[in-house]
Amino acid sequence: MRFSGLRVLKEGLSGNKGWQAHWRDAQPKPAYDMIIIGGGGHGLSTAYYLARNHGITNIAVLEKGYLGGGNVGRNTTIVRANYFLPGNSEFYSHSLKLWEGLEEELNYNVMHSQRGLINLFHSDGQRDAFARRGNAMVNQGDDAILLDKAGVRKHLPYLDFEQARFPIYGGLYHPRGGTARHDAVAWGYARGASERGVDLIQNCEVTGIDIEGGVVKGVRTTKGPIKAGKVGIVVAGRSGQVAAMAGRSLPVESHILQAFVTEGLKPVIDHVVSFGMGHFYISQSDKGGLVFGGDLDFYASYASRGNLPMVEHVMEAGMTLMPMIGKAKILRSWGGIMDMTPDGSPIIDKMDGIEGLYIDCGWNYGGFKAVPASGWCMAHLMATNTPHEVAEKFRLDRFRTGINIMDEEGTGSQHNLH
Repeated sequence: MRFSGLRVLKEGLSGNKGWQAHWRDAQPKPAYDMIIIGGGGHGLSTAYYLARNHGITNIAVLEKGYLGGGNVGRNTTIVRANYFLPGNSEFYSHSLKLWEGLEEELNYNVMHSQRGLINLFHSDGQRDAFARRGNAMVNQGDDAILLDKAGVRKHLPYLDFEQARFPIYGGLYHPRGGTARHDAVAWGYARGASERGVDLIQNCEVTGIDIEGGVVKGVRTTKGPIKAGKVGIVVAGRSGQVAAMAGRSLPVESHILQAFVTEGLKPVIDHVVSFGMGHFYISQSDKGGLVFGGDLDFYASYASRGNLPMVEHVMEAGMTLMPMIGKAKILRSWGGIMDMTPDGSPIIDKMDGIEGLYIDCGWNYGGFKAVPASGWCMAHLMATNTPHEVAEKFRLDRFRTGINIMDEEGTGSQHNLH
């Protein structure tokens, strides 16, 4: 079933009785060519691009809960390509190009809005660092404009420009950055994969991975054993737990990142805004809610909830940057389980010593914006057994050798600082 303005009008006038289910409610078969563990954005996009780019459709996506119930529905929806280091910059540039054609590709409204992103800076040192980053973005073929204080005031007149502690010197403007509707991305990829024959199996928890002689043979689940020649682990904050089923440990820690949304308000924030001195970022949704977040909770956890001190920290940063936010009522909050690597950059690679087992993890703060390219590159790896050119530096062994470490933020090798 395809969407169109005429179809929406017709259904609206006929009681919306003609809509079909967006994807098939499949039950597991005894065996598949490939299994994707994880029914979030990255897992669903991997399945979609395996079918779309490589013609492999005998695939099952196994999700222990419901599709899109994890981090893809628990984030602040930001889409950007403002990375600095080689390895990350070309990957996120590729992802942004996929975002720009995603709605036409999927025939699905993911509400991708390129409203522009402005990263504020508050010192001479920060200005120099953002100038370097902007030059790297332009050299990569993306867009970046360095704004002075007057330039920022023109775009964001509601900020507190008179504060003495964190004066606003200017900002790095990324016009092609923006937001998208998080769960709609999962639904669009799910529909596209299902249309191509992929089985999407919900409420099916993987309890073990079967390996014989160093070769993966399939998985054990709450719905019985399923055989497969290749298995991809794409489970975000649960990556360490699932990899342990195969007898492997990963260089990741799981941390909680909280996000918040206010009551619906009239349009006031046209862009995505990032505060350089408080790790605070904010945008306004189409329904009027202010969507914002800050630092993660700085302790390892598998609980999808956060602590009150971090709530206070985020609110303080918001009040410092834009005091007007204090008049808005918080409607709800949520927490996503972040898989944090020591260098703040992801992993897309074959699992050492186990043929047919692949890992896609370590997305830190960058998971949502990476969904299209992550699936594209993971599908390429699983189909061809070679890394895609834009993800060839996301190797697992870089943490063992120390070669090609990508410390994007320059904060060292402590997981929770990324």
